[in-house]
Amino acid sequence: MLRTHFTTEFGIDHPLVCGGMTGVGTARLIAAVANTGALGFLTALTQPTPEALSDEIARTREQTDKPFGVNLTILPTIDPIPYDEYRAAIIESGIKVVETAGSDPSPHLPDFHAAGVRVIHKATSVRHALSAQRKGVDAVSIDGFECAGHPGSDDVGGLVLIPAAAKALDIPVIASGGIATGAGLVAALALGASAVNMGTRFMATTEAEIHPHVKAQIAANSERDTVVVFREFRNTARVARNSISEKIAELSQRPGATFDDVADLASGRRGRERVLRDGDLEDGLWWASQAQGLIESVDSVATVVSAVLEEAERLMTELPQTIVNRA
Repeated sequence: MLRTHFTTEFGIDHPLVCGGMTGVGTARLIAAVANTGALGFLTALTQPTPEALSDEIARTREQTDKPFGVNLTILPTIDPIPYDEYRAAIIESGIKVVETAGSDPSPHLPDFHAAGVRVIHKATSVRHALSAQRKGVDAVSIDGFECAGHPGSDDVGGLVLIPAAAKALDIPVIASGGIATGAGLVAALALGASAVNMGTRFMATTEAEIHPHVKAQIAANSERDTVVVFREFRNTARVARNSISEKIAELSQRPGATFDDVADLASGRRGRERVLRDGDLEDGLWWASQAQGLIESVDSVATVVSAVLEEAERLMTELPQTIVNRA
């Protein structure tokens, strides 16, 4: 068993995390992750109301008695989101670990910490990670440019970003972006992280409550089958390559383009309903990282976690034997 600063501090068996994923982080998947001894996060805003989130937490507890958390992504929206109510639902449900992402988590930290909730904040740069540490978060998930979702605007890959963050921070670092294998876990640990986050790999599992067409396409795709969009609107995002994402990239580069020109194509509801729910791979945006190139099959969560850990253990045993001593 791999024990690290993160597993000790957060009371889990393995240094593996399934972070929050909109439309994906629901009870069946997160309970399955928890049952392996890894740490999974329900996605709060996938649920339409705080009451629905409480129900989803209860649904997860019916399927596991092991620790799991909730992701609370804080983003500006047209329609105000009752974040205080979602936070209260998390606390009242007895959740003890939360993953925050997006905007400044500090307004939520006093209530979370008063309730004994540990907070992991997702960051895409060392400066933002340091800011989160100063504000009092308990760990940082650092997203390299390979990641699905929003990698920030610095375009720094994990091979540099992970050790830079680990050197600068005093709290545990979770490596995120482009990780799907035991080799990725070993590399991240060698770079100074104490756990890894896998999102796209957990999408391609039997327990993920998304359409089988999406899972099969992830396994079929290569590392080149993503598109970076919204850079022109200062909201860089990595998504799966399809006709919609390529059209958005084209329209965004036209002189004078604004987000309104792509808003219908980029609708989050469109992606969740037409792609993730209905399986029409060409009718909306859906998130995927460059880790697609490392995923060859759709497997159970237990199989994925077991394979990652077994490969990691084997590599750590074999690696010294591959190094030739030239002294």
